[in-house]
Amino acid sequence: MTELVATTPGLFPLPDWAKQDLSDLKGHQKGDLIGGDEGPEIVEAYDDARAEVIEDQRSAGLDRIVEGQLRWDDNLAHPLAVHENVETGGIVRYYDNNNFYRDPRVTGDLGFSGDVAAELEAAAALLDADSTDSLQAVLPGPYSLADLATDEHYGDEADFLDAVGGFLAGEVEAFPDHETLFLLEPSLVENPPGDDLDARASEAIDAVAAATDADVVVHTYWGALEEKVYAHLMDADVEAIGFDLVAGDRAQTLYNVNEYGAKDEIGLGLVDGQNTLVESAETVRERVEWVLDQVPAGDFDRAYVTSNTELFYLPVNKQREKLAALAEAASATEVEA
Repeated sequence: MTELVATTPGLFPLPDWAKQDLSDLKGHQKGDLIGGDEGPEIVEAYDDARAEVIEDQRSAGLDRIVEGQLRWDDNLAHPLAVHENVETGGIVRYYDNNNFYRDPRVTGDLGFSGDVAAELEAAAALLDADSTDSLQAVLPGPYSLADLATDEHYGDEADFLDAVGGFLAGEVEAFPDHETLFLLEPSLVENPPGDDLDARASEAIDAVAAATDADVVVHTYWGALEEKVYAHLMDADVEAIGFDLVAGDRAQTLYNVNEYGAKDEIGLGLVDGQNTLVESAETVRERVEWVLDQVPAGDFDRAYVTSNTELFYLPVNKQREKLAALAEAASATEVEA
């Protein structure tokens, strides 16, 4: 039997009222927030928005609760964009989408920041210790974060990747207790590492995963992993690899899993994080069963049932409906593989 766990990759859309309030605050422009430098009104607005998105997840019945990453104006680049040794360059496209972030240019050593840890502390304070709420941390994976950044300090691609992995590991060590850590690695699909970096990317993921006692899910999306990239990713000491089964090449994903094996747990990106069409819980559950039926050795201990991408692309009302569908689909707790 496979335990079903309903969750998301985080990065939620701002509630409509928060968009308006933040745009009205004097001196606030999208992308101008540097960790710890926000004024009290901005801090209060984000605190209120965080409380709302956490309550949305609890009301929906998700098994893992994320902080929401509402301050992440620069999307996955955020942990670098707020670092003191990083200068933010011009606006660039976020992969192949009509979303943008500032180019983080690393100009000095990537020492400890604590920005994401502070967000998670605030989220943890909102969760009832006597309930079944389980906090899930979210970070960009080291390969994707390095891919989205420009190195103007380390001077070597492999050294820079190692530095980013070490930086993220240091951030994770400061996190409050969390049940799960999702490392978002779309660049493994969008810009696969070459021969010199295939193994190095896996080692960088190992460094981050070793910094937590939580279950680590390396969630990949925007397509299917190349065969060689997947084989190297299987070497990483993590609990699960997550797959985009909406936009991805399902045949390639299933080939990889059946040819090279899988972890004891699996991430199933089965709800479209960009399309406003809301999947029914029955549809999501059927997709779970279909995927597990396609894997002969698919007796996974746990399947994380999630959207394929982050959810900030969606209107808030559609995002909430998708949360409910995920939760209801996983509500039976287990499925026979």
